[in-house]
Amino acid sequence: MSRDVVCIIPARLESTRLPKKLLRTIDGKPLLQFVYENARKASLLSRVIVACDHEELKQCVESFGGEAILTGKHHTSGTERIAEVASRLACEWVVNVQGDEPLMNPETIDQVIQVLRKDPTCVMSTACVAKEDADGYRDPNVVKVTKDRSGWALYFTRSPIPYDRDGHSVRYYKHLGIYGYRRDFLVQFPLLPASTLEPLERLEQLRVIENGYRIKVVETKHDSIGVDTEKEFNRVSEILLTRGREVHRSQVGLSRAPQTHGHISGKLKGSHA
Repeated sequence: MSRDVVCIIPARLESTRLPKKLLRTIDGKPLLQFVYENARKASLLSRVIVACDHEELKQCVESFGGEAILTGKHHTSGTERIAEVASRLACEWVVNVQGDEPLMNPETIDQVIQVLRKDPTCVMSTACVAKEDADGYRDPNVVKVTKDRSGWALYFTRSPIPYDRDGHSVRYYKHLGIYGYRRDFLVQFPLLPASTLEPLERLEQLRVIENGYRIKVVETKHDSIGVDTEKEFNRVSEILLTRGREVHRSQVGLSRAPQTHGHISGKLKGSHA
């Protein structure tokens, strides 16, 4: 089996809270394209594939030069969808960057991969970022995670945890929409017994924990925003448009920089140190 690392982006057309969000455009580019191009920047990935549940998504990916595979529509989670694609591959590790995470930093993707490579007992990994904002702490769209001192996840929830009884702090760990897996574990995921917690929280990773497996959580300095609501889409749009303007200004500045036609290096003959 190849020791390659493949990123599979699960893509579902009719999302519940924001239908067809992956096809919505920002400055003429679909949201899904931002996710794909971001993943391509990670240094440890050998391949990026979008696992699509609909031909319309597949055509979108292929229109910007990406690789897409059509999957069944029966899957109940993104992990089940990418497991179908992973079963056809001969790689050792798989990374799941969720299709609504256009701000996922490539360094975070590499961190999630490195954990799996370093620890042979680790079958699944993910990432978190430390936060202290009260709004995010109380927002059910912001998933929180608690972990032990070795970095293994204790629980994932939409509720505010840890709960500070005395109200001194709202410091928490925000869970980011990314997972790493050993391929052999991933293809077995759909066969795990149904979880009672997963449908309550609507968090697929709880099926893993409830079945006795551990998830290693790496802390990153790079935050990300998943697009689940109109408010989040507008916020992400503003960030991406600002980044685009900054890149454009830097390119214009470089093109206007004065050109030098000669270069002198080393010491002049007869000079002394």
